[in-house]
Amino acid sequence: MGSIIYGPVPSWRLGRSLGIDVIAAPSKLCSFDCIYCQLGATVNPVVRRREFISLEQLAEELDRVRGVPADYATFSGMGEPTLGSNLGEAIGLVQSILDLPVTVLTNSSLMSRQDVRQELARADVVVAKLDAPDENLFRQVNRPRVRTTLREIVDSIRLFRGTYPGRLALQMMFVAANRNSAVEMAALAREIAPDEVQINTPLRPCAVSPLSSEEIAGIAREFAGLEGIVTVYDSPRPVVTPLDVQETERRRPPTSREERGAQTG
Repeated sequence: MGSIIYGPVPSWRLGRSLGIDVIAAPSKLCSFDCIYCQLGATVNPVVRRREFISLEQLAEELDRVRGVPADYATFSGMGEPTLGSNLGEAIGLVQSILDLPVTVLTNSSLMSRQDVRQELARADVVVAKLDAPDENLFRQVNRPRVRTTLREIVDSIRLFRGTYPGRLALQMMFVAANRNSAVEMAALAREIAPDEVQINTPLRPCAVSPLSSEEIAGIAREFAGLEGIVTVYDSPRPVVTPLDVQETERRRPPTSREERGAQTG
């Protein structure tokens, strides 16, 4: 196991984002096998929650990064954070040691579980993935390894939205497979009524090509009237210096030579 904490990374959604990885595995462990994942294929699918890192290990690393300039502490990394059975306690630990708001990036695959929703509710911001408007596209784009349906995920996010006191964002990743589904996906977003909709396309190296800025702008127009529409092309990224370049880039490959330069100062 490498470091639990990585970054900060320049995030178009969160500014200077200090990564917290409760999976911290040598290779990706996930409940999805999304066609656009920057970590590659899900060779080792995981569908059951368990403890991957101890709270004692996390506390030791948190003590060493007190005062690191960042805007958010973000649970992400080498897999789906909600697979970590001590996620809720880990969120509380980060909040008690770092003077930073806490974000969790989730693929939403386990949000039908009450315990997962309760633990996510401890975070200041939850960014929930929703990439498809129907079951066929869901299985084509996200390739779930856990037993769930798109309708269960949508209903779970909506249920979470109804009681969550923090800020809920929907992240929608658009690629060639779903680029003509913006109207239907906007309808799902209106059903959930999040605080923010993040319209994304994969700019990091992966198995599929990104959509153009013009295509993303056209997609964003279908979401008119919803709160907080942001797109990957329109949002700035800050210049940051990561604590450990290797640990950071194995989780988050840079988009370009220019970003690599920004990350390493």
